[in-house]
Amino acid sequence: MLALLHAGLAIGLDQWTIHWSTVIGLAALLALYLWRASRHNSGSSGGDDPPTTGQRITFFGGLLVIFLSLNGPLHDLSDYYLFSAHMVQHLLLTLVAPPLLLAGVRGWMLRPVLGVRLVGPAARWVTRVGACYLIFNVVVAAWHLPPLYNTAMAYHGVHIAQHLTFMIAAVLMWWPLMSPLPELPRLAYPGQMLYCFLMMIPMSIVAIYIAMADSVLYPAYSSAPRMWGISPSEDQLIGGLIMWIPGGLFFLGVMSVVFFKWSQRGSDETAGAQAGWVPAAGVRGRELETEWTVVSRR
Repeated sequence: MLALLHAGLAIGLDQWTIHWSTVIGLAALLALYLWRASRHNSGSSGGDDPPTTGQRITFFGGLLVIFLSLNGPLHDLSDYYLFSAHMVQHLLLTLVAPPLLLAGVRGWMLRPVLGVRLVGPAARWVTRVGACYLIFNVVVAAWHLPPLYNTAMAYHGVHIAQHLTFMIAAVLMWWPLMSPLPELPRLAYPGQMLYCFLMMIPMSIVAIYIAMADSVLYPAYSSAPRMWGISPSEDQLIGGLIMWIPGGLFFLGVMSVVFFKWSQRGSDETAGAQAGWVPAAGVRGRELETEWTVVSRR
């Protein structure tokens, strides 16, 4: 069955394969974003500012990164030929696209969802720093275990589930650093730096496990035609190093950005920007909901 994964596929910039499930999903996400952004013009946004042009471009950029990751040459290389290309794809889906999407969203665009029964309490739980850290690292580690990874390579539906869980877990991972909602707040600057440092450890462990393995962990790539003379074991080593080094350096870069923001501003405005938001308790029947109002603006 593994041999069927590589049948008759050409790789090249002029050989673009497009998966319409990704196009439909991204189009739906874009339509939802534009619809929410337009609510400002109708007066239902409570006077909050609409997304800026820069935020819109950033959000569109996140969608473009997802599209380029899941279609075209990178998708074909990662799905049919090279494990190392798959690691590049995973880094784009977890470390590049989610922060672009979050940076493009205004908090008021997400706020109505918190009023839905059970969604608000669930959101407050999963966006706590411990939950964000645990969910992301468990998802990444679990999907790179050979039984789950090989199943995803053999069954397209499982592979789609793998990518969806990666992206959802990655949005949660970025939440303590980039939350647009004061109700579900970001960490203070020192906490963000510690969070980034700790985030490097589990990914490094998984990467070392892959890079230093004595055998090929993912047989689908052993049956693939060789690309550029790279053997399956070399491909696996390169893939582990891609996860380990660029992944670790990425978080070091984020730590540096946070440090310079903190030092330049002279105070922790990450926490301060959210201090003007307090909950106005509203209990309706047995529904434990919290409605948030602005009591001051900076």
